[in-house]
Amino acid sequence: MEPIREEVIINGPSEEDRNYAMLLHLSQLAGYLIPLAGLIVPLVMWLIKRDTNPYIDANGKVVFNWIISAFIYGVISVILMVILVGFAMVFALAICHVVFAIIGAIRAKDGIVQDYPLTIKFFKI
Repeated sequence: MEPIREEVIINGPSEEDRNYAMLLHLSQLAGYLIPLAGLIVPLVMWLIKRDTNPYIDANGKVVFNWIISAFIYGVISVILMVILVGFAMVFALAICHVVFAIIGAIRAKDGIVQDYPLTIKFFKI
């Protein structure tokens, strides 16, 4: 019987890069504590490292594709509040925002760049 070998990814992102990408995803949730922080904090984090690190750049694009998409969905939801459907949509959007950020953070920590579901692709990865 052959011994079990562990796979090693030679060119994968470093531990520091994976931690930074994880925090980049989670920084979206700062908007629930401080208005606009969920936009400003990830933007600053992404702009600082996007030119020097392709892994951070890819994760930043994922985050901002979602932020822009969520803004569009939010505007549509507010408009639809006139016919009461929008209230449920805003609630669902808030849940998706939290869940997607957490899942994105977990995947980034694992070294994987994964698009959020329901995201419109404004930035190509």
